[in-house]
Amino acid sequence: MAKFLRLSKINKALTDRTIVYESHVRRFWSSMRYVEDEKMICSAVRKKDENGHDIDVEIKFDVEDLRHVLELGDSDNDPTIIPERLCKGLWCRMGFTGHLNGKYLKTTFSSPYKFLIHCVMHALSHRKGAYDETSDYIMNTITCLMLNKPYNVSQVIFDHMVDNIGSGSGKYIMYPSFIQMMIDDQIKDLPKDPTDILGL
Repeated sequence: MAKFLRLSKINKALTDRTIVYESHVRRFWSSMRYVEDEKMICSAVRKKDENGHDIDVEIKFDVEDLRHVLELGDSDNDPTIIPERLCKGLWCRMGFTGHLNGKYLKTTFSSPYKFLIHCVMHALSHRKGAYDETSDYIMNTITCLMLNKPYNVSQVIFDHMVDNIGSGSGKYIMYPSFIQMMIDDQIKDLPKDPTDILGL
């Protein structure tokens, strides 16, 4: 299963060792906004100018930029919704022992697939917790990986980021590794304090 994941389209999202700096991602989320007509997420991070003064540096990206940095290998033409019968048929082959119309708990799958679900959930889930119950898009992702079918993971991640922008007091630091990767891709000279590293 580990070899399967290494060869999959989501390998970089699963295994990238980007160091995440808490001040960078907190600043990013606190100033983040979505520009509807451009389909862009825009934000800013803070750095020092040549005179030592704090300045904000803009960062912006769309689905294609996210796709490129995470090397997901999907496309805008790929679906974000998979037929339910396709998913359920595969889950039965994965040793699923729960009720097909109930909750899909990680513990109800056979051992190799528990590992697969665990890895995908921790890498791609937008949740802060509840990692035993799988969401529809996580199961869609796994189904398409197992059956080698196209799935627009980039769009799903991007949409969850956009949803988080408008969540008011419920907004949190979602996808910290992916955000840091986007920041590092666009801004090469941000200060990086070892005491600011976010433990994940």
